Amino acid sequence: MSKWSKQQANDWYSNQPWLIGCNFLPSSAINQLEMFQQETYDKETIEREIGWAKSLGFNSLRVYLHDLLWSGDSKGFCTRLDDLLTVCNNHSIRPILVLFDDCHRPYPKKGKQPLPVSGVHNSGWKQSPGVELVHAIHAGTAKEEVLRLKDFVQGVMAEFSYDQRVLMWDIYNEPGQFGVGEQSLTLLKFTWEWAQEVRPSQPLTACLDGSVGPEIIQMNQDNSDVLTFHCYESTKLESTIKRLLDLGRPVLCTEYMAREFGTTFEFSLPIFKENNVGCYNWGLVAGKSQTHFGWSTVLELQRLKKEGKFLNPEDPIPEPKKWFHDIMRKDGTAFDPNEVDFIKRFLNE
Repeated sequence: MSKWSKQQANDWYSNQPWLIGCNFLPSSAINQLEMFQQETYDKETIEREIGWAKSLGFNSLRVYLHDLLWSGDSKGFCTRLDDLLTVCNNHSIRPILVLFDDCHRPYPKKGKQPLPVSGVHNSGWKQSPGVELVHAIHAGTAKEEVLRLKDFVQGVMAEFSYDQRVLMWDIYNEPGQFGVGEQSLTLLKFTWEWAQEVRPSQPLTACLDGSVGPEIIQMNQDNSDVLTFHCYESTKLESTIKRLLDLGRPVLCTEYMAREFGTTFEFSLPIFKENNVGCYNWGLVAGKSQTHFGWSTVLELQRLKKEGKFLNPEDPIPEPKKWFHDIMRKDGTAFDPNEVDFIKRFLNE
């Protein structure tokens, strides 16, 4: 079997509740590696914060994995992922699992992860598998690494391919982003082939809007059982939804909500609900990833470095006046209590 028919996809979607949740990283982790590595797997924080997601009314999460987690400790990684799925299941939450990612820092390494750079958005998030390897795969000079990545994709997918706690698989987040470019097409093609060889019981997807390059976007459209997209700008949301719904498959927005750009919960949720589009905002609890600071802070850091200035990761920095992403502080209080009240009221209507 390969791609689901439109009928299969729409039948599956009709059996789901209206899907709403967030991209989830515990506040104690700076990236996917720190979230799942044995020495930093923080079940206490994960349980507490997933409980907060449930208290908002969320029924799903989007969770990033990393290929290096599989290498050398596949059994331990699967044990911890199974534990996370159990925590989710205890709260009637079913996650989307993300395999690869072209966003942010390009050189991932296992082991101790860096401290966050104070006030900088996602200063320690790591690409998977990373720009150098993606480009080497495209050039045909990384055959052993291709086999390792195939083992990761098919291994973790086979482990959970009939697990009803998993909602769906997002095989590659935003291929081509952060200068990785259309050379991601080679790994993306491999990943679709590997995933379809396993053909899990859950749907497969990779985003259209949010990925970079016409061939990459077309490949994702041609292979996705369920269509997903990213949209942080309020002026583009409704037109994007209409365009994708016209393709005749279920549609989910797996990244949105940047207050600075107008995609607030108050603006976005009625649109998603009216169109029966599932939705996942970026972030829950403002923590080590610092995604309550805006994208512009990354550019500011680059400017300082060019000037020979460096930020001390341990310098305290005040909370931004208007948060970019995220909903709560680490103590569970809301950035905006009115916003949280709106989410809860909206989801209980």
